[in-house]
Amino acid sequence: MGTETYLSREGYEKLRKDMENLQEEKRHLSHMIGEAREQGDLKENAGYQYAREKQAEVMRRIMELQQKLSNVRLIEETKIAKDEVRIGAKVTLQTIPSKDEFSYMFVGQEESDPSQGKLSVHSPLGEGLLGHKVGETVSVQLPAGKKEFKIIKIER
Repeated sequence: MGTETYLSREGYEKLRKDMENLQEEKRHLSHMIGEAREQGDLKENAGYQYAREKQAEVMRRIMELQQKLSNVRLIEETKIAKDEVRIGAKVTLQTIPSKDEFSYMFVGQEESDPSQGKLSVHSPLGEGLLGHKVGETVSVQLPAGKKEFKIIKIER
């Protein structure tokens, strides 16, 4: 039993799609390997060697994804306290004292993508803000040092 993977429905669908693509790639590689076998001497066949290595890689990734998918817990928005920072919440913050505003969606580790505005709840900022409410000013220990943030808005 692996550790649980928390995902939004969107993240779950992406993993499912990745799995479908990998299974398609696996079928394609099996076909290539079958054709190479029919051509005879496999020791000299670079295409066969490549396909075998690629197939082993694809199989490893399929196993990893199956493991994750078997332990997925969907983040159902309805079961989450709406007035505090939790996984699945989009939080608008203001840095103190500069008053710069920015927003992040707090997601599970699997979906974390800061460039897309998605931060892991396990990131230093995520862990520092979890459970806090709108209007609170929170001091968070970040890799660059301690910073203060005021929670402006929490959306689902």
